[in-house]
Amino acid sequence: MIHVRGLVKAFGVHTALRGVNLDVEPGEFVSILGPNGAGKTTLLRILATLSKPTAGVVQVAGYDVQKAGPAVRRQIGLISHQTLLYPHLTAEENLRFYGRLYGLDNSELDARIDEMLTMVDLSARRHDPVRTYSRGMQQRLAIARAVLHRPRLVFFDEPYTGLDQRAAAILDGILQEVAAAGRTVLLTTHNIERALNRCHRVVILNRGKVVYQAPRSEIDPHAFPGVYERVVSG
Repeated sequence: MIHVRGLVKAFGVHTALRGVNLDVEPGEFVSILGPNGAGKTTLLRILATLSKPTAGVVQVAGYDVQKAGPAVRRQIGLISHQTLLYPHLTAEENLRFYGRLYGLDNSELDARIDEMLTMVDLSARRHDPVRTYSRGMQQRLAIARAVLHRPRLVFFDEPYTGLDQRAAAILDGILQEVAAAGRTVLLTTHNIERALNRCHRVVILNRGKVVYQAPRSEIDPHAFPGVYERVVSG
């Protein structure tokens, strides 16, 4: 589902990714850990076609991210600390806009919008501009936006950052739902406990490189924090 070889991303004199190789199978849930500046967000932004690689091969769902961006975007959902919402539009208008981008027909879209707004507990505010929402409410709507089209892959980039308790509980449910549905998931986080929960494999990025990866079944959750500290400080 994801194939990355020799991925390099440079921002001027700073190199964020240094020859990353990564394969993710269909239906696999991979948690990516790493300190600030490790390259986690940069990697997900490239996979989501929001940033272009400097060098290397990057394929998502069989598509080259540089040559088939629209096709890639139809396959993925992205949840991050950036909501990617339009503040002057209402909740319903935001979801309708994104639904049309994803190619949902009107009959399906109406039902799906209702379902998503109920899921994130925003039905009562569906006609209010997003700029009037609290940060937590905006994050809840962003969760609805990301899974509206039932994507084959879902990218969670530090998704718990800034969430209120209600939004965090909704996100926990979404993670459980997409994992149970057999969708492919990439989760970046600083939280080791969350990283180990539900995933099939753990990958650690440090200084722009993959420095560790192991199946979840081979990881002792009690010993892993020590392993993490040794890997990122080495």
